[in-house]
Amino acid sequence: MNCGIAAAFAPPEQHTPQLQEAIRISDQLVDEFLAADIYVIGVPMYNFSVPSTFKAYIDQIVRIGRTVAFESSNSANVFKPLVLDKKMFIIGARGDSGFQPGGRYEKMNHHDPYLATVFGFMGITDITFIHIENDEYGGQKLAESIANARAKIMQLVVV
Repeated sequence: MNCGIAAAFAPPEQHTPQLQEAIRISDQLVDEFLAADIYVIGVPMYNFSVPSTFKAYIDQIVRIGRTVAFESSNSANVFKPLVLDKKMFIIGARGDSGFQPGGRYEKMNHHDPYLATVFGFMGITDITFIHIENDEYGGQKLAESIANARAKIMQLVVV
């Protein structure tokens, strides 16, 4: 078994030096993640979802006993979120447009639903998405998208 997985599922008091080292980076990332009250994440859409490096980060912070609780009873296994009362802003860049609800590529958008699902699983449900689109095309379409994203950000930060 992978030492990182073994360490993630073993109680800390049972960690050998090898398991402690295997989980060290994940522990640091989780500590850093939990210390924040507001998250601002910039993550592009790659092939309709998130980049593999960001997925790897998520795999390090979704942790039983740290960001999600697991309770097992005779009748069911239940996951409970542990990251509560936090706000998240996700700024995403897309090469094209039309990924929004009702858009021509809506069914190809696995980026936003995935992020809402995984962060919601941990308890973060107050998520605002801001998109910059048409990055592949540049020109006026991109300029308009950047202007729209900036306007949305200004609306969010002006109190």
